[in-house]
Amino acid sequence: MDVVMLSRLQFAVAVFFHFIFVPLTLGLSVIIALMETRYVRTGDEFWKKQAKFWGKLFVINFTLGVVTGITLEFQFGTNWSRYSEYVGDIFGSLLAIEATVAFFLESTFLAVWHFGWNRVGKRLHLACIWLVALAGNLSALWIILANGFMQNPVGYYINEVTKRAELANFYEVVTNPYGWGMFAHTVLASWVLGGFFVLGVSSWHLLRGSNTDFFRRAFKMVAPFTLIFALLLALSGDQQGKTVAKYQPAKLAAMEAHWETHTDVPFYLLVWPDAENETNTVQALGIPGLLSWIAFDDVHAEVKGLKAFAKEDRPPVLPTFLTFRTMVALGGIFLALSFWAFLQRKKDVPNSLLLKLLVLNIPLPYIGLMVGWAVTEIGRQPWIVYNLMRTTDAVSPVPADNVLISLIAFIGVYSLLGILDIYLLRKFAIKGPDAQEV
Repeated sequence: MDVVMLSRLQFAVAVFFHFIFVPLTLGLSVIIALMETRYVRTGDEFWKKQAKFWGKLFVINFTLGVVTGITLEFQFGTNWSRYSEYVGDIFGSLLAIEATVAFFLESTFLAVWHFGWNRVGKRLHLACIWLVALAGNLSALWIILANGFMQNPVGYYINEVTKRAELANFYEVVTNPYGWGMFAHTVLASWVLGGFFVLGVSSWHLLRGSNTDFFRRAFKMVAPFTLIFALLLALSGDQQGKTVAKYQPAKLAAMEAHWETHTDVPFYLLVWPDAENETNTVQALGIPGLLSWIAFDDVHAEVKGLKAFAKEDRPPVLPTFLTFRTMVALGGIFLALSFWAFLQRKKDVPNSLLLKLLVLNIPLPYIGLMVGWAVTEIGRQPWIVYNLMRTTDAVSPVPADNVLISLIAFIGVYSLLGILDIYLLRKFAIKGPDAQEV
């Protein structure tokens, strides 16, 4: 493999491993804050016990997430120095805000919250966990806005002397519609993941009859939360599809394996693309005009096909198509499971098949988020900054062997951290609310 592919693989490994931890941090923080809010409002010690139990799992996940996140920003200098030199004036400012404001705010108030039980007042303690949730989601906002610039570059100009992209309008950068659409979709997906995590752990205990009252009430509280945000996730996904159609039509064409430009475009339920011959070997069960409507809210709208773009400007069709279809299929599963859980929430013991499915479902939201990001990044290729800088022009001038060695090291270290995270989360989740403090 050449240095470009190795550098892309290394960054993908780092991002995906880090992304194992981030969504649970975002989702679980909100759920814990809601539980503690109930405790403060009602004075019921039960909800304090709930917040403390799920808080232990949150702290484990957050701590390991910080470790995996530290290395990410360094890769822009080590493997992507030409990219950093070209757009660092814009990209760096957003990451600096995330690190110096949102991350430190989150870390500081998490420490006060974790060690402050019975040491600070109830309302101050509650404010701390809400600030943790707010800061964590703000941290995601700045990072996603930085990625939004890569997807839809705005608010910049090209310096004729340095030949670099430099910041011209900060307001345009932070109000980038592509970035805000990504943020909404990612955060909602993270909250759904947090909901399914609580439902899955609760289901495991309910199936075994351990701490049934504790986990039945957790199930009852979180089931509506998960359904609401699963519905909003689907709506945000629909809106993001329209944003992609507007700003990255080649990505949309690859997502749908759509080759010819025409109007009244159907959505095919069964498709298998053949990129070499620029056609689909399987194309059946079409719903007339649905793709036109998905893209532009008009069943008669014209949708550009892949053949409208030069071959060197097209994203890889098969991986973009497969990851998108996987994401959509998982979204359907999440809607069905969350609706079923909502219907079963008032029963003393929910349906045993549902409980088993919710336990098995725990890893699926993670997979959904991973393939969603894969659609975003693979579908942007061959550009690292859309229509501005190609990925092949962005890598550092380093030998491929060096990148390969560091890639192997990253995989080894991150695998150990992933195993540690799963082990600790499983250990304390199985112990239940009587587990000792972390």
